[in-house]
Amino acid sequence: MTTPNRLDPTSPVPLYYQLKEILRDAIAAGTWKPGELVPSEHQLQDEYQVSRNTAKKAIEELVQEGILTRVQGKGTFVAAPKLEQALTGFYSFSNAMRSRGIVPSAKVIGLKEAPAKASVAKALAIAPGDRVTELTRVRYADDEPIILETSYIPVALAPGLAEKNFEESALYSVLAVDYGLLVVKAKEIFEPVLIRDYESRWLQVQAGYPALLLDRVAYTAEGKPVEFCRSIVRGDRCRFYTELL
Repeated sequence: MTTPNRLDPTSPVPLYYQLKEILRDAIAAGTWKPGELVPSEHQLQDEYQVSRNTAKKAIEELVQEGILTRVQGKGTFVAAPKLEQALTGFYSFSNAMRSRGIVPSAKVIGLKEAPAKASVAKALAIAPGDRVTELTRVRYADDEPIILETSYIPVALAPGLAEKNFEESALYSVLAVDYGLLVVKAKEIFEPVLIRDYESRWLQVQAGYPALLLDRVAYTAEGKPVEFCRSIVRGDRCRFYTELL
């Protein structure tokens, strides 16, 4: 299928960026649907009379942004829509996925007690060195890794937490049922980052891909901090939004 619009070689905007935006607009307009094959780099070269590097860079950036996805030996396809989450209220990843008909799951890759580092202690309003339970998980949506997160919970509030099974039980459910700690609100801070080598191993994307660093402090109704969670969220698969009134 022929793509619309033409490139302007006299524009100060680089050709690869112009091409990327043309492809992005075509996808948004429905020229190619999710799961459909898009033109190859060679086809884009011929149609737009650009170099291979220009076509390659346009495609690569759309892949990094999660608009396109590559399948080895088959080509480049329109990616599934990103998972969206509103920031208008307290939310649970698992519940948010289920509400979309997506099956959530988790893989525990670390669970232990350890002394709290200064930054963790500050977030939890405890003393540096106080014992915390560190729970590190990969969170999945329909078996696709989406988030790498580590939660820190004061041992004084939830002793024995490191003995629980968090692949079958939700953290907040365990805190509520076993310890009487009902999480009702949270403060979150986001900042853009790039995925590092260690994170890429678990999230199954290349190092250097865009991501969101999310720091969350979760509180009870009385305002007691019970969890500090640091997450790396795949930027190619997730986005967050809010409504300003």
